[in-house]
Amino acid sequence: MLKNFDFIAKRKLFLIISIALLAIGLICNLIMGVELDIDFKGGTLLKYSYENTLDEAAAKEFIQTKLKGAEIDVTENGESGLKIITVTLADEVDTKTQTTFIETLKKQFPDNNIKEIETNSLQPSYGRTFFAKCWMAIALASIFLVIYVGLRFRKIGGISAGIMALLALLHDILIAYFIFVIFRIPLNDNFVAVVLTILGYSLNDTIVIYDRIRENRKKMDKKTGINEIVNVSLRQSFGRTLNTSICTFVAIGTVAVIAMIFSMDAIISFALPMTFGVVSGFYSSTFLCTPLWALWVEHSARRKAAKAKK
Repeated sequence: MLKNFDFIAKRKLFLIISIALLAIGLICNLIMGVELDIDFKGGTLLKYSYENTLDEAAAKEFIQTKLKGAEIDVTENGESGLKIITVTLADEVDTKTQTTFIETLKKQFPDNNIKEIETNSLQPSYGRTFFAKCWMAIALASIFLVIYVGLRFRKIGGISAGIMALLALLHDILIAYFIFVIFRIPLNDNFVAVVLTILGYSLNDTIVIYDRIRENRKKMDKKTGINEIVNVSLRQSFGRTLNTSICTFVAIGTVAVIAMIFSMDAIISFALPMTFGVVSGFYSSTFLCTPLWALWVEHSARRKAAKAKK
């Protein structure tokens, strides 16, 4: 199927597809906005399970009298049957207040067997600081990865190879971010884990392709153009990269589906964006990074030739 496939000739199409996807994500972000988890914005999150039939109106009214400014959400998962009361506040609530509140809630609704299943409380200033540090970690990881690519492949144009790898990584980060936005997953510390995992995964695919290009440059005739070398290298590495991506996609996709069935939010916020991230990493490494790098090298060669003629 890929024996004569021309990746270079279709690089404009691949670039247009990526731009379109990013544009859709940006529009969704502008319309829907992004939700920040307690970890990033600060405040308090309280989750309680309950049994039997709950008078939701009475429960919400009671909670709001005890915790001023609380946002209450009562949900029931159809698959697992788990019934949850979620209470969110903009401010930090100390442990003593949380303990007192759960006891009064149990007394107010004795027939519902209310149990505490999750609590998280953080000062808003700490949340903002943590958010900034997470982005700093992502930025530093991206820079170090690009430096590594530049040094390892300096014989084939390390700087240009590193820059194109960085563009591919930015593409993957944005795709992961837009998945959080579109599926209304609050941005939390799992976002950092997703991004860093995708960075490593995507860069691994890119390194495999660059390594094959470096080998083919030595093996093939010196008069062979960079476009042909890149095409041959992509065809040779495509099967390996695709099979690895499919295996990872199936594994993490299965985890995401199971997590959604049983309403395991902590796992969903990692597995679902990671599922799309695997696809994005494969696409950016194969269809964007190296074809665009070949364009860069080709343009640089033409510019040097033009200077030499003067």
